[in-house]
Amino acid sequence: MSNSGYEARYYKKLSNNSTQCVLCPHFCIIADGDSGFCRSRQNTNGTLYAINYGECVSLAMDPIEKKPLYHFYPGSYVLSTASNSCNLACPFCQNSEISQYKTQTKFVPPEQMVETALSEKSIGIAYTYTEPLTWFEYLMETAKLAYAKGLKNILVTNGMINPEPLKELMPYIDAANIDLKSMDESFYKTLLKGNLQTVLETIKSCKKLFHIEITNLLIPGHNDSAELISKLIDFVVEVGVDTPLHFSRYFPHYNFDFPPTPAATLEFAYKLAKEKLYYVYAGNIELPETSNTYCPQCNNLLIRRHHLNTEIPGIIKNKLKGKAKASTCPTGNKCSKCGRQTDIIIC
Repeated sequence: MSNSGYEARYYKKLSNNSTQCVLCPHFCIIADGDSGFCRSRQNTNGTLYAINYGECVSLAMDPIEKKPLYHFYPGSYVLSTASNSCNLACPFCQNSEISQYKTQTKFVPPEQMVETALSEKSIGIAYTYTEPLTWFEYLMETAKLAYAKGLKNILVTNGMINPEPLKELMPYIDAANIDLKSMDESFYKTLLKGNLQTVLETIKSCKKLFHIEITNLLIPGHNDSAELISKLIDFVVEVGVDTPLHFSRYFPHYNFDFPPTPAATLEFAYKLAKEKLYYVYAGNIELPETSNTYCPQCNNLLIRRHHLNTEIPGIIKNKLKGKAKASTCPTGNKCSKCGRQTDIIIC
């Protein structure tokens, strides 16, 4: 099928052939012939269509660490895909060529995406690079098919989705990396055209049902003050001290051209977070030891990482088989030194 006749989910019909999308907190009111903020949903004669359904802008096999996910099947590879859409307008977007501009795509039916993952012996499908939640209709159908085939579904997302569609999606998701770009509401509203509170609620909801990790891109002069970093760390503590937190280095891109985040800022954030959280990482930069995972009880080296190469010297893997293995993987792996059960999913 093509995407031309695929009716969108989560919208309301209004007067004069207008529609209101209720998928995300933009609540776009879309006149006949127009598209919403994310460019993926178009009103035609009073019906809202998901015009990005099945339209892929990227498809590749990636190390799981690239997402970044450090505590979910470390060392594995995952089929990664994206749509040409986003519901934020970050002026520093690191993938702006495929998220902020209309570009060429290729139609890939859900069945073909799942078959590709299986043929590539991927652990599953990662919906990543741009914003997968604006690909909702395709995401739902593909995730259900993948789930039925025993594949893992992974989101790399900004968390901008309303509670009802998120609730429908969550049973089919196994892991997510969620961008928490700042704890400053004005930063979200003015600079990103987003909603901080929605993202915080998404993080809390997802943490209850599946594995999550959080990424914070530190941008000089915008979200890198000691106060904002501390506030973000305290929120992650509230979510759970076992939640991995990735601080990532900004590089000039899209509409931001000032210099990259200083190494000292990443070091400061890393050390501050390590005082309260079990697992903290620094990405997009070479800082000794900040990509490794250590046991929070005895400081044994559990996982060593270097340039996306992963070794697991300090974990005794679960040896259970079959259905028992699937249900105990998240908690059945132990530190080789002290025996503490790790917060890492390895099967």
